[in-house]
Amino acid sequence: MLDLRDVVKQCAERLERFQRNPHRLGEQNTKASLISPIIEALGWDLRDPDEVSHEYRRRGTDNPVDYALLLLRTPKLFIEAKGLGENLDVPRWANQTIAYATAAGVEWVALTDGMQWRIYNAHAPVPIEQKLFKAVRIDDPERAIELLSLLSKDNMRDNRIGELWNGFFVDRQVHAELTSMFSGTEPAPELVAFLDRRLPRLTTDEIRTSLMRARATFDFPTPVGQPVLLSGTAENPPPHPTITTPSALPSNDRPAVGRRARQAVTSQERLIKVTDMIATGRLRPGAALHGDYRGITHHGELLADGRVRYNGQIYSTLSAAGRAAKLETLGFDAPESKISTDGLDFWHTTDSISGDVVRIKEIRRRTARDLDSSRDPGGM
Repeated sequence: MLDLRDVVKQCAERLERFQRNPHRLGEQNTKASLISPIIEALGWDLRDPDEVSHEYRRRGTDNPVDYALLLLRTPKLFIEAKGLGENLDVPRWANQTIAYATAAGVEWVALTDGMQWRIYNAHAPVPIEQKLFKAVRIDDPERAIELLSLLSKDNMRDNRIGELWNGFFVDRQVHAELTSMFSGTEPAPELVAFLDRRLPRLTTDEIRTSLMRARATFDFPTPVGQPVLLSGTAENPPPHPTITTPSALPSNDRPAVGRRARQAVTSQERLIKVTDMIATGRLRPGAALHGDYRGITHHGELLADGRVRYNGQIYSTLSAAGRAAKLETLGFDAPESKISTDGLDFWHTTDSISGDVVRIKEIRRRTARDLDSSRDPGGM
């Protein structure tokens, strides 16, 4: 049996060929060529029904789950497979499997089309859109190996994924609370009061004004062996937040979380299109997009021509896709004033050059800087 690293490499090579015409594979061929080899490399015996149950039904009348991985004949993980190229953002795919897992007492669910793997905690006491733990793509092999290894037979037996989820779940709540203290029009009163006690030489107004200028970055270092948190999902953790002001920020590509200093948009930036960002390598076709609105994270996919696939539909612009996401949350009778959207500001994705997750508006700014540097390589 090949080890996981070799199998992920093989699957990535197959995907390069398959993606030229992904829909020709279909679900069964996707399982055979891209999903079952991963399961086997994780130490599960595909030929032992006491270990891997194919088309698993808890009851005869239930719809089947593609794979149930069992320990001591007890299901521990459901895997729902889709054909390569299927849109995993369609809510019912994850919702149905998570609901079934909850009823069956199974904590962990994976949704995959062979390229993407999304891992959910079905038992998490949060709304269904927050049950997503991590997501990876096979063409990002190091991260794929880190996450998928948690689904190995040995790690599932030791509940390694459960231990990491607990830290992630706590860190995510702490991160959200810290962010909220800096993200309103006024800094949190309790933060102002705390600093007022610690800084007796400053007035309350001076502290409040300083906090309004501050830009907060909360960096939760990833423990050794824990998968890197990805976009589109519920990113976030860390015990040691770092808070910096604009004047102290390093001049690199690190993103800020929380209160954002408003930057004037230059005329050059306004001329840059999504296809220009793709051409410079800052954006990658097929990149996962996510946008948060009223506590719900919406997921989309960037297409090679700059359009966006969201919820099974293709939209001509980022703003149109963001508007659709808001309508999904508010209902289709929402007033125009509520759904007007700056798509560049709404959607986040990975900057393919720097590797961080930022708003596409920030990627546009970086693209303008790249283009300016290329025109004047010797400039200061």
